[in-house]
Amino acid sequence: MKKEVQFSLVYRDMWQSSGKYVPRKDQLAKIAPVIIDMGCFDRVETNGGASEQVNLLYGENPNLAVRTFTKPFNEAGIKTHMLDRGLNALRMNPVPADVRQLMYKVKHAQGVDITRIFCGLNDPRNIIPSIRWAKEAGMTAQATMCITYSKVHTAEYYINLAEQLIEGGAQEICLKDMAGIGRPAMLGTIVRAIKEKHPDIIIQYHGHTGPGFSVASMLEVAKAGGDVLDVAMEPLSWGKVHPDVITIQAMLKDAGFLVKDINMKAYMEARSLTQSFIDDFLGYWIDPKNALMTSLLVGCGLPGGMMGSLMADLKGMHAAINTNLRKKGEKELSEDELLVELFDEVQRIWPMLGTPCLVTPFSQYVKNAALMNLYSKSMDEKPFSRMDPAMWGMILGKSGKLPGELAPEIIELAKEKGFEFYTDDPQALYPDELPRFIKEMEENGWDRGQDDEELFEFAMHEKQYREFKSGQAKAQFNKDLLERMEKAQAGTAGAPVKHLTAADKRAILHPDADAIEAPVNGRVMWELDYNEGSKAPAFGRKFREGEIIAYLQTEHGIEPITAPMDCRIAGIDAEQGTMLAKGQPVAWVEKASVEAAAPAAEKPTKPADSKVIPAESKWKDSTNVLKQN
Repeated sequence: MKKEVQFSLVYRDMWQSSGKYVPRKDQLAKIAPVIIDMGCFDRVETNGGASEQVNLLYGENPNLAVRTFTKPFNEAGIKTHMLDRGLNALRMNPVPADVRQLMYKVKHAQGVDITRIFCGLNDPRNIIPSIRWAKEAGMTAQATMCITYSKVHTAEYYINLAEQLIEGGAQEICLKDMAGIGRPAMLGTIVRAIKEKHPDIIIQYHGHTGPGFSVASMLEVAKAGGDVLDVAMEPLSWGKVHPDVITIQAMLKDAGFLVKDINMKAYMEARSLTQSFIDDFLGYWIDPKNALMTSLLVGCGLPGGMMGSLMADLKGMHAAINTNLRKKGEKELSEDELLVELFDEVQRIWPMLGTPCLVTPFSQYVKNAALMNLYSKSMDEKPFSRMDPAMWGMILGKSGKLPGELAPEIIELAKEKGFEFYTDDPQALYPDELPRFIKEMEENGWDRGQDDEELFEFAMHEKQYREFKSGQAKAQFNKDLLERMEKAQAGTAGAPVKHLTAADKRAILHPDADAIEAPVNGRVMWELDYNEGSKAPAFGRKFREGEIIAYLQTEHGIEPITAPMDCRIAGIDAEQGTMLAKGQPVAWVEKASVEAAAPAAEKPTKPADSKVIPAESKWKDSTNVLKQN
């Protein structure tokens, strides 16, 4: 009888290995039925990792996005799975135990079947509690081994780790080859050993294509008894992402495995839809280099999933390093030269820092240390002189036990700084916090949400959730989008190009706001005691109907500009002292409730031709390239 191998579409990771953002809720609703029609997937990765955080960053409720995406798969009998960072859950830093435990109840209620629990240190203490909580919530607990290639990370190391995780209650094992540098023969040895002892344990392999091993690795894993392979699809397959399902299906079919057929009509439709999401707005955050494979990753071992952030960080540091080199009369570095230096520095310092698996957040820590070392070198400073607290937290054991030994110079540097090493359970350092978040939600009148999902989101991503609730996140995202679109239009960024009219720009910046226009020609005064330091109201500041928002200094005197309704500031178009012609926007406002306790200003008579552009205005008639709902 032929051995069956199933496919899992890593639709979330496809996006986050390419760029920063993931599709909106309405886009996920479009693609889900087409993925189902492809007929070749038994599993789909729907959420987890950073995806829910970036939902908040562009002003969308992640809980609604998850429910929207999982529902059609649940109904079709396709299992959904999420990525879970163990101690760090869905963020970059450790999470209190009560918040971690709540996550599994929330995600199961939202339709997520399987949680893939990993720790970049492969510390079972960070994984086993999540196994227990996931199972208690009704989820399948898939314990994950982060795969890398080093003197520490041998086949025997992983076989022993798998035993610990299965003994801890894991129902499945995932080999997470996040950089794609796991050697095929070693992976086959690991899978074969697990299957010989635990034939009923499902093994899933996840390998990025960056350095080129992944196709061979998939064949070796399948031959050794692997059950599920993570795959991608065009236009986001290959490069720093994952192999395409078409190639892997053909390879396994020829090798004698039982695999499902692909409905190519549906594949092409899904391909087209995915490209349309790129063209809509997601492409503005995708670096073209992430579509390329590179053997340079074989040595440094950085993961495909962080290439988007790495390239952004590299560009930010490039100018600063070259400025320092120029001051010293030394040759400046091209971006490619700096990239090679960065990869070399990562490879050099990685074993010095205890050889953590280069996966979130530890890949960022090691990459940041390497990048700051290059900056320090350009400043003639000692290496490791610019490490941040998060980096030191990993070194000192506050995130778990490092797989390898620290270099003597790192230990000595810690002693010089008066730091103490920690060897107990990392979770003990992060006490429960849900009561604090519950109390604040009650005080703010915020709904805890269906199945406590809003409470969870607030507790998991506190800063981003506040900015989401205030509208600040959406406004900042729209501003960033417009800047990227303008660069693309000017030919200075590799992204989709759209011709932008003034109306388009307004629609992007203020999609849900109304403009307050200057009633006459005049100079904007945000405060009557005019001075150059006077500032406009902060984003989100509320005004009662009739309350004065600003003034115009005209040749006939002072004209007040008042709030046409209870509202909040959603954008400012004119700084203090700006000359405006009649009809030009002063500010943008959104309807908002204002607490009755707030003292109402005496309502002055509004100037006769002061107005707010209604919803059916010329701005609203223009194409809105970023509708959030």
